[in-house]
Amino acid sequence: MSVESDDETIVVSFGDQSCELSRDAAADLQEAIGSALTEKREFFRTAGEYRRDGSYVVSRRGADSTGNAKVFTSFDELRRLYDRLPERFTAEDIGRTGITGSRRHMILRHFGEHPGFDCRIASRNPLTGEKVSSETENGEAMEVIAD
Repeated sequence: MSVESDDETIVVSFGDQSCELSRDAAADLQEAIGSALTEKREFFRTAGEYRRDGSYVVSRRGADSTGNAKVFTSFDELRRLYDRLPERFTAEDIGRTGITGSRRHMILRHFGEHPGFDCRIASRNPLTGEKVSSETENGEAMEVIAD
């Protein structure tokens, strides 16, 4: 990728394609990209936030304190945690990775709520997550549990 500018326009090139923008349009694009990079998505009980530094934060929806959040170096780190968990897992399984206290439950709920994870909440007591297989997605009805 390359970027060139003069007094009136910005030209962004990707391989053999290029796009010429006015300075105002380039500023709008910069703001939109910045917003996408730092997006915060709220779900039923949890929220996920992409920060400028590349980190990803899982928090309780609407909570303010750091005690209600877990910072991962990236979304990929959270993905690797999920991939290492068994097909059916509890907060205790998440705790074995070093995450302590109520954050374990928050992470488990986030796996169940975030569309990027093929997971559902299988039980509330004990709180249990279950990775959803293709058979479950294609044939069986899935129960959504809310308390």
